Amino acid sequence: MDSPDLSKLSIDRGPKSYAPRRKRRWINKWTIGLAALLAIYAVMSFVSARAPASVEVAAVTTTYPTAALSVLNATGRVSAWRKAAVSTKATGRLEWLGVQEGSRVKEGDVIARLENQDVAAARDSARANTTAARANLEQGEAELRDAESNYTRSKELFDKKFIAEAALITALAREEKAKASVSSLKAAIGVADANARQAEVALEQTLIRAPFDGIVLTKNANMGDIITPFSSATDSKGAVVNMADMDTLEVEADVSEASISKIKAGMPAEIQLDAYPDVRMPGKVSRIVPTVDRTKATLLVKVSFVEKDPRVLPDMSAKVAFLSREAKPEERKPVTAVRPEAVVLRGGKSVVFVVDEKAGTVKPVPVGDATKLGDLVQVSGVKAGDKVVLNPSERLADGAAVTIAKK
Repeated sequence: MDSPDLSKLSIDRGPKSYAPRRKRRWINKWTIGLAALLAIYAVMSFVSARAPASVEVAAVTTTYPTAALSVLNATGRVSAWRKAAVSTKATGRLEWLGVQEGSRVKEGDVIARLENQDVAAARDSARANTTAARANLEQGEAELRDAESNYTRSKELFDKKFIAEAALITALAREEKAKASVSSLKAAIGVADANARQAEVALEQTLIRAPFDGIVLTKNANMGDIITPFSSATDSKGAVVNMADMDTLEVEADVSEASISKIKAGMPAEIQLDAYPDVRMPGKVSRIVPTVDRTKATLLVKVSFVEKDPRVLPDMSAKVAFLSREAKPEERKPVTAVRPEAVVLRGGKSVVFVVDEKAGTVKPVPVGDATKLGDLVQVSGVKAGDKVVLNPSERLADGAAVTIAKK
């Protein structure tokens, strides 16, 4: 029996020929992947560099230099310190109304009239009684003169013993009676005059007159309405019109009691009406009402207008800025201003980046010396309504493409 060949069962412990090939294949895969990532990053960086930057913008606005002088701001309403609800003490039907809303009247002008035919007739009767009383007095005075003359003659005749003493006594009694009659007639004239004045007053009360120069604010009654002094009857009216003296207009502003120490009488102020936001009117503190509103913890401050303006009307809403000093004429003119975070230094100059919305680009504009005005800064070179970039980055340059970030 032949012996077996054990050489075929030996183990080959030499280096494997495929190991180097697998290692090179693994290195090539990672190299290709890294190159691809670098290429993608380069492309994304290029695209990102060319993409418009998203920026936050704010509009250039107008403000007043007096904002830097303001020590306190308050809100209030325009009110006239002299106003009236015009009515009458008489009761009657409104026969005539001669004014309407907005009518200007002078003191003493008749603005309405009640039916007064009966009152006028009573006045005429009282006047006639006065005339009759005066005529009676004239007649009584004539009788007194005749009685005095008769007594004088009787006394002369009695002294000459031509008449008896009884005749003299009769003449004296007649004279004294005439004097008493004259005194009574004078008193009757006084009564008649008083009645006439009363009738005149009653007639005057049917005429409703303007108590002062002013303007009619509201019309509360129409012709045919019943007017009563206190409007207590059904379907009756009290005041015919409400009117105000436009020369006494002022702003009533509520000031917190914690801030009232900053306010004093005569202090300059600036008034802005909500109806005319672009108009600033000079004013001054007229008085501080010494009563605290406990519900709001405020005091009422009255601010008068230094210059009268026909556009100012009662009950208009207003804002009041109390100033540390009186504003100069040039400080009352509006200036352009922006938020301070829009102003940056570029090349040693203060600039803002103005957005061209059509082109989608920005342009740096020098704004000169930016002066702080309250929460804004005064600038030049731009106009109200321009949109400027807030907090522009260092990479933002002239002509850079931008998009406005939506809030």
